[in-house]
Amino acid sequence: MKVHVGAAATPEEAEAIAKSLAEHLGVDVDVHVGDAAEPAASAEPPETAYPLDDDLGPTDRERALQAEIDDILEGGPEKYRERIPEQGKLFVRDRLDLWFGGEGGTRGAGDATDGDSAGLHFEDGKFAAFDDWHPNAPNRDADDERDGSDSGDRLPADGLLTGAAEFEGRDVHFMANDFTVKAGSMAAKGVEKFLRMQQRALKTGKPVLYLMDSSGGRIDQQTGFFANREGIGKYYYNHSMLSGAVPQICVLYGPCIAGAAYTPVFADFTVMVEGMSAMAIASPRMVKMVTGEEIEMAELGGPRVHAEESGSADLVARDEEHARELVADLIGYLPDRAGEKPPQRETKPPKLPPEGIDELIPESPNRAYDARDLLDRIADAESVFELKEGYGPEIVTAFCRIDGRPVGVVANQPTARSGAIFPDAAEKAAEFIWTCDAYEIPLLYLCDTPGFMAGSGVEKDAILEKGKKMIYATSSATVPKQTVVVRKAYGAGIYAMGGPAYDPESVIGLPSGEIAIMGPEAAINAVYARKLAEIDDPEERAETEARLREEYREDIDVHRMASEVVIDEIVPPSTLREELAARFAFYEDVEKDLPDKKHGTVL
Repeated sequence: MKVHVGAAATPEEAEAIAKSLAEHLGVDVDVHVGDAAEPAASAEPPETAYPLDDDLGPTDRERALQAEIDDILEGGPEKYRERIPEQGKLFVRDRLDLWFGGEGGTRGAGDATDGDSAGLHFEDGKFAAFDDWHPNAPNRDADDERDGSDSGDRLPADGLLTGAAEFEGRDVHFMANDFTVKAGSMAAKGVEKFLRMQQRALKTGKPVLYLMDSSGGRIDQQTGFFANREGIGKYYYNHSMLSGAVPQICVLYGPCIAGAAYTPVFADFTVMVEGMSAMAIASPRMVKMVTGEEIEMAELGGPRVHAEESGSADLVARDEEHARELVADLIGYLPDRAGEKPPQRETKPPKLPPEGIDELIPESPNRAYDARDLLDRIADAESVFELKEGYGPEIVTAFCRIDGRPVGVVANQPTARSGAIFPDAAEKAAEFIWTCDAYEIPLLYLCDTPGFMAGSGVEKDAILEKGKKMIYATSSATVPKQTVVVRKAYGAGIYAMGGPAYDPESVIGLPSGEIAIMGPEAAINAVYARKLAEIDDPEERAETEARLREEYREDIDVHRMASEVVIDEIVPPSTLREELAARFAFYEDVEKDLPDKKHGTVL
């Protein structure tokens, strides 16, 4: 900085001016006397603008604030904290330690903690509802004798924790209920934190983890958050906006009732924990009041119910540690946001040799084999990650890697009702296909099905409606798709399983493949039943039926389909893995357009 002073200034005055300005402005100063070109004095700012006393440190004000934070980190009333180990689960802040790299599970009920986890970036809203319970709150009356230590009115963080953390090398938003605070129930301040976290996830494009342990909304405070524009109802609006934009993963640690139960079903993936989790639209007490039915929580909405009957649970964990392990594996197949490619890894040889594929597939279309055994000969070793294993078992839905590349697999399962597509299986497959497409995960269809199941039972269970959804999802998916006709591809099964009409990048046949309106037995019965009935000699009738069946099979054989260019190629089964790897690599950046419309009407 250049400064000019009057010509009458002495060198001593110039030096004093330079030193003073440098100290106060924090810049280099040159003082020129009169019109002199060269400065009469120069000065640099001192290393510190003001002297520091090495003995300075936190004041009583800061220590008081830290004491308040420590109190908040203790969670709800001590009597509820003491029950947490009895319930077989972790206190919420120990849970965050487990998830985000701290010393998870070591803090006893009531133990003081700094709340620091290695991967926890920050927490928002620790002081939410502080004025409603803490003795240091500004609005506390002087004669209020509550010390806040074990009062039922303790509301630290309003029972809901939000923030950001690093999980398995990925930045994520998180939400976690504190069950020691009013049974993890939701009220105005906690709802506000939840909504802010969701809205920030929309802006950052980072995944969201919901660690749920909530009994629902606080009924006695509902006017503050239930029907408001920015109330609890906005959760599900935000879930809908986030759906397909960023991965949403929910883990249940307790009975989540009513409004709390919608977060897990809105999430892309839901994990329940055995002996701990449950979710239902109403509690057993409310069910009895409304319907008269007496039922335990586990039977109403426990892990078995949602893993095998409703399909709402994607995964069931043995315990808290296992839940984390499952999510750590799961997130490895997902990108941070829509439009990004999922992460690739180093390739691994398959668990079982591909040379055994042909022997694995029985020649008879009616003999069973396990589709998982086929996957183990196609996918990279230790990469097959199945979802909804107990629901709609006629179709296997799983992530895997082929040559290090994440792939979503939809495979008919011959060990479950011959691989016929039942309503639950169609619904499960549709949702899986839709999710893979949202997050740019290529699709592999392994087709071996007699088609959609027929009968009055499946009609009542909406086989047409749910089958329509599967076909719609396959039709609308714009990610790369490869279809393998493993064995039988009968009826509309070939449509739902990514057949030639559904814009796959390739349809590959194995030598065991067949494509037809129906299988040989059904076809011969449908077309030649009267002709066969007219043959009196049983031996002649059997010979004629066998001949007609063989002629029919020649017409539907995969070689005929390849000759007529219905399919793209027949490959030796032992080369199937390398064939798929090459095709997925080649079509990795394929672009597909959908009609210009707002959206379809099939949901």
